[in-house]
Amino acid sequence: MAVAESALSLQLSGLPMHQLIALLCVSAVVYKLSVLLHKRNVAFHAMAAFPGPPTHWLFGHALEFKNDERDIVKNLKWAQHYPYAFPVWYGPFVCLLKIHHPDYVKTLLTSTEPKDDFVYSLIKPWIGEGLLVSEGQKWIRHRRLLTPGFHYDVLKPYIQLMADSAKTMMDKWERYAKTNESFELSEHVSLMTLDSILKCAFSYNSNCQTVGGSNTYIKAVYQIISLVNLRIRTILYHNDLIFYLSPHGYRYRKARKVAYNVTAEVIRKRKEALKEEKELDRIQAKRNLDFLDILLLAKDENQQSLSDEDIQAEVDTFMFAGHDTTASGVSFIFYCLACHPEHQKMCRDEILEVLGDKDTLGWDDLGKIPYTTMCIKECLRLYPPVPAISRKLSKPMTFFDGRTLPAGRVVGVSVFLCHKNASVWENPDVFDPLRFLPENVSRGHLMHLCLLQLGQETALVRSLP
Repeated sequence: MAVAESALSLQLSGLPMHQLIALLCVSAVVYKLSVLLHKRNVAFHAMAAFPGPPTHWLFGHALEFKNDERDIVKNLKWAQHYPYAFPVWYGPFVCLLKIHHPDYVKTLLTSTEPKDDFVYSLIKPWIGEGLLVSEGQKWIRHRRLLTPGFHYDVLKPYIQLMADSAKTMMDKWERYAKTNESFELSEHVSLMTLDSILKCAFSYNSNCQTVGGSNTYIKAVYQIISLVNLRIRTILYHNDLIFYLSPHGYRYRKARKVAYNVTAEVIRKRKEALKEEKELDRIQAKRNLDFLDILLLAKDENQQSLSDEDIQAEVDTFMFAGHDTTASGVSFIFYCLACHPEHQKMCRDEILEVLGDKDTLGWDDLGKIPYTTMCIKECLRLYPPVPAISRKLSKPMTFFDGRTLPAGRVVGVSVFLCHKNASVWENPDVFDPLRFLPENVSRGHLMHLCLLQLGQETALVRSLP
């Protein structure tokens, strides 16, 4: 072996420099291709037990996903063909198993598998390692420090703040009603939910609903989400260097800076306020601690506070998750009730009866509107604000039908397809709030599994060991 290596070294040393460089480049390319082909072969074997739609040798299924409407139609068609799960290829090397049946979802979500590092890595440069992205001991520490922010005594006063934000939105709608002018409802709802999260979690009055023009933060968030989705579907954009050098990468960095500056300003103003108030007792005497107070003042058992980077990550996370998914859910609730005026009337009558002489629902009133609650759940079933989540297996997983997926594979839960699964829901495309009557829920508790996960993921509350 030593003689052979010496002979090769002598041969290479006799080559001209440009030939030597070319040989090294070719060797590197061949090595990289062999690694990728091995990766592809491993993925094919891993997915062998799960048949799925035909793939293109280079693009996989990426060409099938060109716009949201086509994605929905294609996924529904595939889900009918493959009632539990099917593999989806994003190019020749990246593959995940998309599952859409509660029995499969139950197996995954009752385990302690970590989050998928590919999908979540794409949003980490934006929202940092907050509760939505972090794992293990970091997640546990942050969740423990932030638990006081979810106490009923903190949440109850938010009802009035949310009502004030909703009233501002309704006042604007009344002016539109008088002029018969049309408007984009979801934009107004997004401003209302952003106004609510700023008031409730950060005690920050932005007047974002009343200032003229489009809100820069919401516009930036929409752009970031759109570009992240584009990046997932575009093979070349999986590479950080290629994406950030592209025009889309430039737009992403620009939008991310806008969103970051807004949250940084919220933190800066609160830090200044806390310096003026000096002591925690004086703060508590002035007002209840909100989420941002808790972030800034929290200390663990070693009296260690959250770092500035951790605080920024949690604020970015809650600003986004606290307004965007909520706005999506509320907008689709309005849409569903507009499409079904008979259910809208029953909700209206129920709420008016509970209101009586009051003009706002209180905390205790929320349990007195069961029909409205069922309509909200049915809207969330048809149009889930968080349509998918993903996990990466740390160990092999065997599903209820005996099929096994090896460790290292990514599993995507399609919440949307779960809610449309005809083997679980009778007439899944029909708007039927009575599905959520207590007797129906008790008979089919698995139907709630995906809705429960939706609530947990949106609220950033999930169980870890």
